[in-house]
Amino acid sequence: MEQFAAVALAHFLALLIPGVDFFLIARTAMTSGWRNATGACLGIAAANGIFIAAAFSGISIISHPTVLVVIQLAGGAFLVFIGIAFMRSTPRLSHDDDMTIEQATWVKNFGLGIASGLLNPKNALFYLSLATALAGAAPLTLVAYGTWMFTIVLVWDVIIAVALGSRRALARLARVVPWLTKIAGGFLILFGIALIVAVVQ
Repeated sequence: MEQFAAVALAHFLALLIPGVDFFLIARTAMTSGWRNATGACLGIAAANGIFIAAAFSGISIISHPTVLVVIQLAGGAFLVFIGIAFMRSTPRLSHDDDMTIEQATWVKNFGLGIASGLLNPKNALFYLSLATALAGAAPLTLVAYGTWMFTIVLVWDVIIAVALGSRRALARLARVVPWLTKIAGGFLILFGIALIVAVVQ
């Protein structure tokens, strides 16, 4: 029980630190509402689930230095690309009732979410270090830990999406959403450049 509490606390504290995933969810929720943002939330959780399953089963996706470098460069380029897109966009708060449009947006956001999660080497490194700390744990225990972490990532991200993408929140944020989008884009560009520079140096 003490081990579970320590793992759960470490994982949750890592979630509280705003990062790439947070800015992606925030921007998506504020521009297309929380329902469409759940696509990004599920994509991010799925990417985390892949890293968790790989790490806990003893498969290190980033064990080879070349693979890690490729992931870092691709992740950095992806962040810069998305950041520039955020900076250049003119967000419009919309509550379109066309289900076809909503479904297309949700699927697109799911793709962005899973790409953001998979191209973030920090996620892989975090779960790899966690798996190392849990070496020797029973398989069922690891399954329980993995299920818990996947669920917490998804629930936490949806909470963020609802908090920033509800009608009440959008009404309050209507005037500042364009600025917040550009700020989020700026942070993503900085994250991406820092990732690329760290590899090149």
